[in-house]
Amino acid sequence: MRYIYTLLPSTFQGLVTTLEVFLLTLILSIPLGIIVSLGRLSKVSIVSKITKLYIWIMRGTPLMLQIVFVFFGLPIIGITFDRFTAVIIAFVLNYAAYFGEIFRGGMKSIDKGQYEAAKVLGLTPYRTFRRIILPQVLKAVLPSITNEIITLVKDTSLVYIVGLGELLRAGKIASNRDVSLIPLALVGVIYLLLTAILTGVFNKIEGRYSYYE
Repeated sequence: MRYIYTLLPSTFQGLVTTLEVFLLTLILSIPLGIIVSLGRLSKVSIVSKITKLYIWIMRGTPLMLQIVFVFFGLPIIGITFDRFTAVIIAFVLNYAAYFGEIFRGGMKSIDKGQYEAAKVLGLTPYRTFRRIILPQVLKAVLPSITNEIITLVKDTSLVYIVGLGELLRAGKIASNRDVSLIPLALVGVIYLLLTAILTGVFNKIEGRYSYYE
């Protein structure tokens, strides 16, 4: 037990970085994902095609490669970001593509009659989307969104490739230094706790949207 206490400071520092990457990615990628889904469904051909190409690239290449490209590749053409910013950009662009496809599926599941009814009632397209369509879409896609968010928690471990000291990296350093699996076991427990908390939170959110059933 005393040994575990000695691991807590470095583990906590790694956890802070992990949570920062997770929260910023979540806050930025979900709204961007909604915009991406609207672009994908746009009747303007060029907008739809560009959005489709973006989704294809983001979903068709590994997130690790995207992080490497943003941090090591863009400086070749004079675009430079610090480590943390590069990671956030890569994560947000990657997850926005996945969220965009999830939201697109949710929007396509909404009956067109609801749009027509809202128009008859005099609602603007913006109010129709915000007050009628979006709540139903969120209800439909919440399970898929939850799965992506759980994956995001684990994907934060990829930031080690640009030298950021996240949770798993802290565990690996301690494990190699002390020749012990206890640091990695501690990291595993923390990841399980994070996913358990997130699952509980999203189950409650899903319950709040049950009136749309």
